[in-house]
Amino acid sequence: MKKIKGQIEYHWEGQHNLRREFERKNLAITSILTGVMFLVELVGGFMVNSLALLSDAGHMLTHLLALFISLLAVTFASKPPTAEKTFGFYRLEILAALFNGASSVLITAWIFYNAYLNFFHPKPIASVEMGFIAFAGLVVNIVCALILSRGGKGSLNVRSAFLHMWADTLSSVAVIAGAIVIYYSGIYTVDPILSVLICIGILIWSYRLVKESVDILLEATPKGIDLGKVIECIKDIEDVKEVHDVHIWTITSGMYAMSAHIAIKDMPVSQTSTISLRINTAVDERFNIKHTVVQFESGNARPVKA
Repeated sequence: MKKIKGQIEYHWEGQHNLRREFERKNLAITSILTGVMFLVELVGGFMVNSLALLSDAGHMLTHLLALFISLLAVTFASKPPTAEKTFGFYRLEILAALFNGASSVLITAWIFYNAYLNFFHPKPIASVEMGFIAFAGLVVNIVCALILSRGGKGSLNVRSAFLHMWADTLSSVAVIAGAIVIYYSGIYTVDPILSVLICIGILIWSYRLVKESVDILLEATPKGIDLGKVIECIKDIEDVKEVHDVHIWTITSGMYAMSAHIAIKDMPVSQTSTISLRINTAVDERFNIKHTVVQFESGNARPVKA
């Protein structure tokens, strides 16, 4: 329990500090490696005149931002809530993710435009240098993925960053393959075609990220949780007569909260703690809802409609 402003006490639940520190260290290392490789691919893409390499740099930038988001979330997860921010600072992760997805769309728009120009007016490409830079990116992605895999099982954020790194690994493989084709065939239009394919992958990822972020900010029912099944689960608990005004929302990725009105038979207030404990245990075990606010009312009372 932690006293805030001498009056309010909060029970802070989360990951152990040692595991947070381990995750923070891994994310910091992979962020630095990815950031350096992004700059190398960006500068190298302009130098060798490869739009595909620039697309891969854009892809790496989206994952660099994803790593930063994960690092931000782990860092702020260590901070306790305050009297003004009673849920803590978790929503910063969602705001950063929304910015990440929106900025990725702008990056792909620029690449699509240049791919259109380069397809009809192809430019010579230093395919050997292009291949070497892409290979260096491939090595960095594999190293980062291996680093994240050491601590990714216990954290949704780290698992997400781990998947992003493997997606970027596939992008680097595609650029290497394109460099080989250009070297042996001399067909420079392979470069803009490849850049478009990579950008399509970025757009799909960005759309999902933006949609998930907006859903969380709108406090939509979390994906994978059936509201009807949650209500049925609560109704199965002894002494519960009716359930209404149920709201389930996401505080941040993987952290769910619920509020509900529960009609029960008439009993002393002191006896409702047992029912509350049963409800909390049931929704936690079945739906991973860890934060619940339950309002009990007499079974004879009728819910008031707003």
